Amino acid sequence: MPWGSGEIIEEVSIQSPHWEPTIQLMEYEDGSRSLRFCYYSGGRFGRGAMMLGEEDLERMAQALEGTELIGRMLRRLAGRP
Repeated sequence: MPWGSGEIIEEVSIQSPHWEPTIQLMEYEDGSRSLRFCYYSGGRFGRGAMMLGEEDLERMAQALEGTELIGRMLRRLAGRP
């Protein structure tokens, strides 16, 4: 997974009162892919860890329904086909 050369090819986020939890699918020049769990605050990219409250899980799950690749990768992570 090379650092610095990735391009966001898919993104999903939800709005919360203080920030915007976000999951991004990054694709690199060599064709490899990775998921980045991040957030935006006040329209600015946050460099810290993304935290998602239990009360936000359903809304993020609904937002994920609109993705193809991120949803597929997260199902693999959860051990589901």
